Amino acid sequence: MNYKLFEMIHGMAGHNHLLDSFMLFCTSNAIYMFGLALLLMWILGNEEYKRSAFYAGITGVMALLMNYLITLVYYEPRPFVAHHVHTLLSHAADASFPSDHTTGACAIAFMIWLRHRKVGTFMIILGLLTGFSRIWVGLHYPFDVLGSIVVAIITAFVTYKYSYFLNPFVTRLISIYDFLIRRKAKSSKSSVIK
Repeated sequence: MNYKLFEMIHGMAGHNHLLDSFMLFCTSNAIYMFGLALLLMWILGNEEYKRSAFYAGITGVMALLMNYLITLVYYEPRPFVAHHVHTLLSHAADASFPSDHTTGACAIAFMIWLRHRKVGTFMIILGLLTGFSRIWVGLHYPFDVLGSIVVAIITAFVTYKYSYFLNPFVTRLISIYDFLIRRKAKSSKSSVIK
């Protein structure tokens, strides 16, 4: 059933250049877009958004660590290794289950959703699109993506529930950052006056 679903989704690839280009963009660049979003939340956001960006980053790292541990006990060959599949993107023949790109994107998205519903909803859509694009280009089975989403949800909820352990550290980090920014702003102001 997993392979049949894969064939159905991946079978749509190669027929429309625009769609293929969009899926390639998503599969290759979505994770950088998530990184950029967290960076902007940290730089431009208030204290609550800074806190959310930090927790989302931690959640992404923890989810990827979970993926690594899963690959130590369960190995699934990628579709292009197990079957004759023409991929739209070359990739190493490492473990297929779960998808790191999907896990990282969805873990960040779910954590942001738990703290900021509107922004989080948009990020979840982008995270799911990332997973779908990984199947489209021929790098993962649907169950790889589904497994990644489960790992992401569990990691996000666990991090959210126990985030109070990190609160003192995050508060200190934000205050150091704010102090350095204010200091730099004062320094720039004095050099302009001189």
